[in-house]
Amino acid sequence: MLDKKASRQTERRLTKALTDACETAKPLLPGFTWLTHLVDYRRFPESLRVVWVFETQATLARALKGDGRRRMRELTEAALFEADVEVADIDAHLDADCEEECRRMHGGDWERRLAIKERH
Repeated sequence: MLDKKASRQTERRLTKALTDACETAKPLLPGFTWLTHLVDYRRFPESLRVVWVFETQATLARALKGDGRRRMRELTEAALFEADVEVADIDAHLDADCEEECRRMHGGDWERRLAIKERH
């Protein structure tokens, strides 16, 4: 568990590093649009999840079938390293989703969709 000051510092580092990873990924992963992270600093780093968002289910599936999963993993790993965050198994902290499914299941309400993901 991190105290408030350490949590704020870690959040700033994570946000910057993941923003850089996002910008790097856009030309590399067709259909990729953005990423975010979910974290409960009372259970850090175990609670950390990085969610990569694609435009459609089809572009997500293509990315996961091809080398997209490897690229997402590498970029996430590099971002966590840059942010000085250590996790035992990067794959346990990596998730992917798509705009199309959010619109279909949650009316485009990402806050609601991510809240559900955060609980799992």
